[in-house]
Amino acid sequence: MTAGARPDHRKLPRRRGAVLNSAIFDAVLSEIAESGYTALTMDRVAERARASKASLYRRWPGRTALVLDAAYASMHGPDAVPDTGSLRLDTLTVMRQAARLLEGTVGQAVRGVLGEALQNPDVAAEVREFTHGNASRMMQEILANAVERGECDPALVTDLKIEAGPALLRHRFIFGSGPIEDDFLVEIVDQVVLPLFGVDPGNTYAGT
Repeated sequence: MTAGARPDHRKLPRRRGAVLNSAIFDAVLSEIAESGYTALTMDRVAERARASKASLYRRWPGRTALVLDAAYASMHGPDAVPDTGSLRLDTLTVMRQAARLLEGTVGQAVRGVLGEALQNPDVAAEVREFTHGNASRMMQEILANAVERGECDPALVTDLKIEAGPALLRHRFIFGSGPIEDDFLVEIVDQVVLPLFGVDPGNTYAGT
């Protein structure tokens, strides 16, 4: 084997399930960080992950679905919802986590997919199919906790209102320039999210 060459994946211990998926996702994000989304190919991911192309195509129909899954695997999901005892601080925590991820390689991956989707209807269809909706599901959990604490009237919790905060964050991510400032996240929570659910920012645990 020549110096710098990667070992033949066929001679490596066989990986399955979550272990193999993790290696593939790491390879996707490393490729994007190194060469950008446009240069990403299934061949390059397979080589970096030391996996066969067949193992990739058994799991994902193509680059779009693979990149989306790799991005979502790096994000927090409903099983990691904070429970600080405050709707305001729970929401801010989730928004801050999402903003930091979107400023890194995960954001680069998402921008690449969205840019391609705008030009290709087939890619746009894949985006719709493979979008997980993590942010909205996390907000549903956060609001369920707030309702259970008596902090929020359940009659005010609707799907459209749940989507408002994440939608504003996505809008800034897609159309804004530069980092997503913390002051902007605080404004989303205090001026949009909390009022939508009948919570006065001045009467709730403020936190930072």
